[in-house]
Amino acid sequence: MIDGEGYLGEADSVRRDSAVNAHKKWVTAAKHLGCHSIRVNAHGEGTAEEVSANVVKGLTALSQFAAQHGINVIVENHGGYSSNGAWLADVMNKVNLPNCGTLPDFGNFCLKREGGVMWGAPCTEEYDRYKGIEEILPFAKGVSAKSYDFDAEGNDTKIDYKKMLDLVKASGYSGFIGVEYEGEKDPEVDGIKKTKALIEKNW
Repeated sequence: MIDGEGYLGEADSVRRDSAVNAHKKWVTAAKHLGCHSIRVNAHGEGTAEEVSANVVKGLTALSQFAAQHGINVIVENHGGYSSNGAWLADVMNKVNLPNCGTLPDFGNFCLKREGGVMWGAPCTEEYDRYKGIEEILPFAKGVSAKSYDFDAEGNDTKIDYKKMLDLVKASGYSGFIGVEYEGEKDPEVDGIKKTKALIEKNW
């Protein structure tokens, strides 16, 4: 999971190329480690259409490099326009490369936050998470089963896991499902184990 290496959707071509180049070392690291993918972000500044056009350029360049190493480049719905399932699916269709896909995350569907920031503030506008997951699953090369806190029956208090996993199954996805616990009531290891049990119960 790569953050902090620049925006692949930079409007300025020099800065975008710099971001692409900064990601390349993680492609070779992933190859060395035996990974099948690197996870990146589809961030940029401007309108939805402008960021989409620039992200397509950045992802295409990085994916073409990654293909030479047998590595996938997968985009997580991770704030901003990328949390709009239809927008991200459209980006995937425009890139249209076999090693460029998505990492659907059950929890990241906040489109706007207070103060216009991407992180750390209350969400003021959210995309329908089930619609979004369904839209980006056809491109999935990984799935991130995010969880928050659990009720007395072990169900997540924010996400309908049966509904979510039914969508994953219906898409024909058969790869790994990773666990990402973001709750506050359980220690991390316990939260991860509870999420794993929840996946197994509903699968």
